Amino acid sequence: MKYDFVSFGDVTTDCFIKLKDARVHCNINHEDCELCVKFGQKIPFESATIVRAVGNGTNAAVAAARIGLISAAATEMGDDENGRECLKTLQNFGVHTELIGIHAGQPTNYHYVLMYEAERTILIKHEKYERTIPQFEEPPTWFYLTSLADGTEDFQHWIAKYAKDNSVKLCFQPGTFQIKMGKDALADVYAATEIFFCNKEEAQMILGTPKEHDIKNLLNGIRALGPRLAVITDGRNGSSIMTNEGAWSMPMYPDPAPPVSRTGAGDASASTTVAYLFLGLPPHEALMRGLVNAASVVQKIGAQTGLLTKEEIEAWYEKRPPEFKATAI
Repeated sequence: MKYDFVSFGDVTTDCFIKLKDARVHCNINHEDCELCVKFGQKIPFESATIVRAVGNGTNAAVAAARIGLISAAATEMGDDENGRECLKTLQNFGVHTELIGIHAGQPTNYHYVLMYEAERTILIKHEKYERTIPQFEEPPTWFYLTSLADGTEDFQHWIAKYAKDNSVKLCFQPGTFQIKMGKDALADVYAATEIFFCNKEEAQMILGTPKEHDIKNLLNGIRALGPRLAVITDGRNGSSIMTNEGAWSMPMYPDPAPPVSRTGAGDASASTTVAYLFLGLPPHEALMRGLVNAASVVQKIGAQTGLLTKEEIEAWYEKRPPEFKATAI
C-alpha cells in the first residue's frame, strides 16, 4: 500500500475537566498568563469528558482521513484498555493502524486537560516506548512529524533521512520537547522539511529572538533553517505563510459561535493545509482551508469531533466573509 499521509506523534487519551471556580492572571501585555485555583481546597468542576486517540500526530491523521487521503498513524501505545480503545477509535475514523507499535505491559499515555472559558491547560506525561521503525512497501507522499517525547532523537533523525532519501515531503510541527532540544540538535529535520508550522512564541524560542515581533522576520528566520514553506500562527491576529514566491497573512476564520475549546485547532489547521497541498492547491489557499477546519474544531470538545470532510470545508469556504482573505505582506 502507498500511503498519502503518515503521521508521527505520541497518542493519548485526554480527560477534559471543565473548571468552574478559577481565575487567569496575565501581565500588562496579556502574555505569560497563569491559571489559578485555590490552594489546598476542594475545587468544584462542571464536567469531565474522556476523548480517545488524540495527540498532535493522531489528530493530523484523522483530519487527513476525513478529507479523503489514505492516512496512517505511526505511533506507540500500551496493551491496556486505554490503548485498545484508542486503536478502535482510529480505525473507526478510517485511519490505518498497521504502523502502530503495541507494547505489552506498558500503559498508554493519559493526559488531563483543564478547561477554563475557551482556553485549556494540559497536564502531560509521555510514556517511554521503544520506537517501532515503520516498514513501507512504497514511500508515502507526505510525512507529518509532530510532538514526540524526549529521548526520541535517533527516531527523528531516521524520519528526516528516510524523507530525504525517498523524496517524501515532510511537514514538521514541533512539540514542547522538540523545541527544547534546540534547532541545532534537529538540524537535519529542519533541512528536510517541506512545510513548517509553529506559533509566534515558539518561533521566538526556536530562533532565540524573544524580542522579535515582526512576523516576516520570524518567517525568514525559520526558512533559513531549511523549510521551503513556513507558517507562523499568532492567535487572534491570524496566520502567515512564506514561500519562494512571497508571504501572505490571513485572519482567523470567524467563529460561527463562541468557541467551546481551542484544543486541536493548530493540528487541524496544519494537517488540513498539508492535505490540500497534496490535493494541488497553492500554499496560501491550502492554509485558508486549514483555518476553516480549525474554526470548526473549536466548536466541539476534543481535537477530532469537529473535523470536517473536504465537501464540508469547501461549503464553509464558499460562505466565507469578505474579510477572510489572504493579503500579501
